Amino acid sequence: MAGARRFPAVVPLTTGPVPEHARDMSDLDHLLVANRRFAATGAKDRVPAIPFLPTRQVYLLTCIDPRVDPAALFELDLGDAIVARTVGGRVTDAVLDDLAWISYLHEVKTPDEPWFEFVVIHHTDCGTGLMADPELRAGFVARGFDDATLQRTAVLDPARTVPGDVQRVLEATTVSGDVAVSGYAYDVATGLVTQVVAPTSRNAVRSVQPG
Repeated sequence: MAGARRFPAVVPLTTGPVPEHARDMSDLDHLLVANRRFAATGAKDRVPAIPFLPTRQVYLLTCIDPRVDPAALFELDLGDAIVARTVGGRVTDAVLDDLAWISYLHEVKTPDEPWFEFVVIHHTDCGTGLMADPELRAGFVARGFDDATLQRTAVLDPARTVPGDVQRVLEATTVSGDVAVSGYAYDVATGLVTQVVAPTSRNAVRSVQPG
């Protein structure tokens, strides 16, 4: 792999001499060796029987930023949560389509089971903030992207952007009205996640409206 860092070989979980091609391993090679160790454990067997009902009943949406790995932030094990990741942790049409499908499966396959909570998480020092730079953004727009969409995607202050994404989910009629939606901000400097929007569902909002 061009440009990849090189490391000394890690001996895989097999006996015998290390093959010649394994003596100079790439980053991905090391991940594949780690996968062999994982496969040899029982972790893959300690998962929910129904894949759209995660153990901790949460469906997390976070940024693709490697500093914002929900497994690390929340000490998640395999099967604990459904996880979606987008640039900025923003709610997109694709995110809504996926959530609509999962909520539909819940309604028709497991109607008597408790509902999961959909959690929107934006973070500080997000790379999407660069989309607020008109000059930088202009070059990307020239490649065929929509300027207004890029401006809306920028996360400069999670406390300001999270509520809008939570509202977008609540207003999506393709998503079950029983899904509770909440919003949080992650501070990459402190490591703390704080609540921005308390959990509520579309049906809960309707139930408290007058008339």
